[in-house]
Amino acid sequence: MANQLFFNSNSKSERYIALRQQLEALVGKEKDEVANMGNICAALKEAFDWFWIGFYIVRETQLVLGPFQGPIACTRIGFGKGVCGTAWAQAKTQIVPDVSAFEGHIACSMFSKSEIVVPIIKNNKVWGVLDIDSSELNSFDQLDQLELENMMLWFAGLL
Repeated sequence: MANQLFFNSNSKSERYIALRQQLEALVGKEKDEVANMGNICAALKEAFDWFWIGFYIVRETQLVLGPFQGPIACTRIGFGKGVCGTAWAQAKTQIVPDVSAFEGHIACSMFSKSEIVVPIIKNNKVWGVLDIDSSELNSFDQLDQLELENMMLWFAGLL
């Protein structure tokens, strides 16, 4: 198993291609969901150096913090609350170019400026979400949405 990821390009699309291939080798045969979430976060952090990357897992009526990379984070988020809770409630990816303009945004860090949250669907229910914050405005686009949704679809198949 590799202990280092390799990226030969600054192109976002090429980085996603390289990341996908390396993640499949890194976590494709591992069955432990915590280990896989940890390595997915670390790989995304290494590939894109976003401010914060982490998982929240549905536990009854709340999202509970799972593995992450970055500064300390909010531990629990209610259904429909903030960007993560909205992604859970709508079972739909949320791209927020400017978190200060998102009504009800939960500010875990004042350094977070934009965000993407991708629901993880298993057995037609939201199992959890992948939450990514950037310290820059407008960091996420349709390519990020497509690639991260495909990644979470693949991850859900490992659960």
